This record gives sequence, structure tokens and C-alpha cells, in this order.
Amino acid sequence: MPQRPFASNTNGRLNLEQQRKRAKELLPHLKHQDPGATLSQAQWQVARQLGFSSWPKLKAHVDAIDFAARHPGFHAGDEARTTHWRCGNDIAHSLQVAGFKGRFRMLTDPLCMGPVRDLPKEDFRAMRSAFISQAFAMAPSDAAHRISDEYDQLEELANAEHSVLWCEADAYDQLFLIRALAGLEHAPKKLELIEVDRIPGVERFIGIGQLAPDVLAWLWPQRRVIDDGAVQLARRAWSAYCDSSPVKLAELAHDTHLALPFLAPALLRQLQELPGIRDGLSLTERLSLSYIAEAGPVPFGRVFAELMAKREPLPFLGDMMFHALLRPLIEGQHPLLLQTEAHLDWPKRVLALTALGQEVVSGGANWLDFASLERWVGGVCLQPGQPHWAIDQDLMPVKRR
Repeated sequence: MPQRPFASNTNGRLNLEQQRKRAKELLPHLKHQDPGATLSQAQWQVARQLGFSSWPKLKAHVDAIDFAARHPGFHAGDEARTTHWRCGNDIAHSLQVAGFKGRFRMLTDPLCMGPVRDLPKEDFRAMRSAFISQAFAMAPSDAAHRISDEYDQLEELANAEHSVLWCEADAYDQLFLIRALAGLEHAPKKLELIEVDRIPGVERFIGIGQLAPDVLAWLWPQRRVIDDGAVQLARRAWSAYCDSSPVKLAELAHDTHLALPFLAPALLRQLQELPGIRDGLSLTERLSLSYIAEAGPVPFGRVFAELMAKREPLPFLGDMMFHALLRPLIEGQHPLLLQTEAHLDWPKRVLALTALGQEVVSGGANWLDFASLERWVGGVCLQPGQPHWAIDQDLMPVKRR
């Protein structure tokens, strides 16, 4: 199964003394520009670099995390009887380190990839396990067993005493969230959500898994109750995602939803995995090929690192997921990418554009006119040589003949 991505310049745990030292080191540079510069001005600049509007607000945030680490509120509640749900195992150890005692459960099915259709339970599980086995070179029996266990556990959500879902704002997490909620008729008595799209002081927040245990303790009091409105919205969104037409999904993606405020941006990003009307590339493919065109022959792993660090607007892929998404550009009858150093592990293999790849990147050809492999985005199937859905310049779905 793919692992969740996590990478950043910081894990969200800020050391105030270290920031004071940075301010003192910055002061001589400021004085060179302005002899009247003060330490307070240097501290203000350091705070601004970390995303705070002032030094006192930076200090207050550090103090809040320190307090949460020393006095975790979950010790005074019923956390020991809580089930923590996540779309991967990236925070399992950190929760234990922070002192959480409840059970940990996960759904690792990467719903942002492969076919996701509205099917009877056993057919749905068979579809997903077959895709996972093929995409990640997992034994079919292992994939089927894992999918069965995880979805069986997810069915317990409706009757659980207390459950908390840990999510961020990207498509991987938001699809996990609506899948979990779509299986409910109404909100359980005590179902809560911890949901974040940024962390103060983190230069590029990618996922909860990158955070220090103390920061998880700080997030705990910020959870909120999931109500019937959120459940019904999730059911609508899940139905739209499973549909063979992306029209209803686009309607939700271009709207705002107070019940689940991060849902629409995540759906909009997932919508962009459909082929662009001009070049036939998904956004992931377009960002990757553009970087390879700029950088020349470049290792596979460096392309992934570039997207996660700089180019991907809403990071949602793990490394193995990224590898699986780009393989059709290498393995098809008319490849866009040439892979060399095949004896090395895939991150070290070198990628370069083929002549067709260069033509597609420059806008002279449409990839879907040459693709030889079937591809899915939710319930939308893209078949070689067939009319298909695409996304126009306004990020709206159109049918391309």
C-alpha cells in the first residue's frame, strides 16, 4: 500500500530560543542597511518569515504548544475509549509518543487513484484491491485481505462510542473523509474531526504526518463535531465522485461548503487529474513534464521532490503513488518519457522527454490521441481512442470527441 507523503522545512515545533538567536544574527545585517535598526525589528522579521504578524504572536503560539505538551487535554477526557481514524499510518507512532491512549485505525485505500465506482460492497472491494495489486505490485491476496479488513473496521464508525478523524485539506484526505462519512445514514452520537490546511511556522505544510507529537497534542482541543449536514454533503460528494460523468463533481468543486470547508478545493484539484482540453495531460503529468523539460534528463525521485516542495498546489501523493501515475507515460505504445538506468531503484532512474513528449508539452499534440492505456479518475473512465471527458481553461468538464 502507498504511504502518505510528508516533507517540510519544519515539523511545526518551534524553539523560541533558536528564533531569538536568529534575530540577533539578523540584527547586524539590518543595521548595515539602517543604523537605527533594533532587535525588535529583527524579531519582527523573523516572525514574519515564519508566517506570524508579530513577535508576540510567534511567542504565544510557542507557549501554546509547550502548554499542550505539558498538559494534554486528552488525559482529562475519555480519549482512552476513542478510535482515531487516519488515511495512513503516518501519525500512529506520534500519537503514542504524545500520550494518546485510544485505538488507531486507518483506511489506506488511495481513492485519488484508479477506478472508484458506486458498486455493491463486495464488488467495490474487489475493484479496489485489484487496482492496488496492479498499481503497487502487491500480491492480489494481500491487497484483498487488507482492503477487506480496513473497510470492515470502517463500518464500525456508525456505532462507535467516540471517533476522531484526522484530516488535512488535500484530495487524498478529503476523499477518505467523504468515503468514511458516506457510509453513515446520519451523524453518530460522538464523531469529531481534526482538520487543518496549515500550521503556524511551517513553511510548506504537506501533511499531519510531518508534525511533531507535541503539535498533535496542540491540535487535539481544536477538533469539532461532525453533524448531519456534513454527512449528507459527504454522501452527495461521494456519489458525484463515483459518477461516470464529472459534471456533478465540478458543481461541488466550484462551490463553497461550510459543513466541510476544505472539500471544494480538494475536489477541484482532483478534477484537474482529468486531461486538459489542450494537451490531454492531468495536472500531475503536466507539472512533471514541464519540470523535466526545464531540467533536462533528471532522476525520477527528483521530479517527485520538486513537485512536493514547489510546484504541486495541493500535495496529495506519496512517492509510490507518483511512480504509479507516471508509469503509463513511460510504458505505453507511444511514450512521452524515456527512462534510463533501469537497473537502479526507480527514484534513481533518469527521465527525459521523448519527441512526442516535447510536442505535447509545447502544445503541438494531445496526449489522449496517443495514449494506449485505460485510466480512471473516480468513476470517469478514459479509454484509448474513445470520446472522453476533459477539463477546459475554466476548470469545467467538457466532452472531447
